[in-house]
Amino acid sequence: MNTDTVHSSWQQWQLHRSITPRNLLIAFVAFALLSISAHNTEMDKAFMQTSQALLSAVGIGESPVLDGAIRFGSQAFPLVISQRTPVNRLDEFDRDNLPLFAYIEVAEDRDYDALTDSWEVETTEFLVEPVGYLVKVSWKMWETIEMGFWGTFISIMISLPLGILSSRNYTPHRIVYSIARGWLSLHRAMPELIIALFLVLMYGFGPIAGVLALAIHTSGVLGKFFADEIENAPPGPQLALKASGASSLKVLRYAVFPHVFPAWIAYVQYIFERNIRTATVLGIVGAGGIGMELKGRWDLFDYGHVTTILLAIFITVLLLEYFSQKMRNKTL
Repeated sequence: MNTDTVHSSWQQWQLHRSITPRNLLIAFVAFALLSISAHNTEMDKAFMQTSQALLSAVGIGESPVLDGAIRFGSQAFPLVISQRTPVNRLDEFDRDNLPLFAYIEVAEDRDYDALTDSWEVETTEFLVEPVGYLVKVSWKMWETIEMGFWGTFISIMISLPLGILSSRNYTPHRIVYSIARGWLSLHRAMPELIIALFLVLMYGFGPIAGVLALAIHTSGVLGKFFADEIENAPPGPQLALKASGASSLKVLRYAVFPHVFPAWIAYVQYIFERNIRTATVLGIVGAGGIGMELKGRWDLFDYGHVTTILLAIFITVLLLEYFSQKMRNKTL
């Protein structure tokens, strides 16, 4: 092997230089764009305020971020599980038929009357339910789960036919394919919160708007998942059934659905979990569920109630994830 061959071989294996004027220019432009984007989204401000909070936590300076966290933390505990309701606000109140574990509490309020130059004592009776608020939050959380269930169920009813029509190998016509795909894209493009705002105007406050908002948006997501799985199904069994004279419906029933069904189950479980989490947010705009109670308590600065609600949401999502994983393991 001569010297020229060795030198040429060494040049071929030599690594290219990573630092070049072109790469430096690209890096500079990318850094400039990221800096502008970070400033627009106030990431620089967030970094400074977070740094101040960390320094304030060790006794260096003051931070409004840390003050806000301390203020919330000081009022967020203990958790509120009882409920006190003035008796005069209760319709058809029966003293002889109180709820389980409930009792009457009398509170005295002293007011100074300048006209008579004397103190007046006003008594107010309260119905105290030791776990009344916890029961209320549990029912609201159950309503949220029901919203997620019905939103998912209606979403399946919408997305299943649209998913079949928007799959290239089973759509009856290209125009039908384009319409079905476009309709699913429209549903995906509309966020649940925006849909809920319009539906609250139509149906009023309550879970109806929340259920329909969840169903409309997630039907676009599920429909795309369904269509993609149908298109990616193995063609072998389908071709065999078609060769034997089976119709498209029978091919779907016996060759496609058995293959895609496990993936569909996983998608539906994911959408169900997501709908429950999203339903907690929809209540903020009046679309039912635990979110309405959360928004009301937050506006009243009842942070102890807020913490109880957040803990209920956390436990619900945790249990839902556990049972979903168990079902997924059995299905798949």
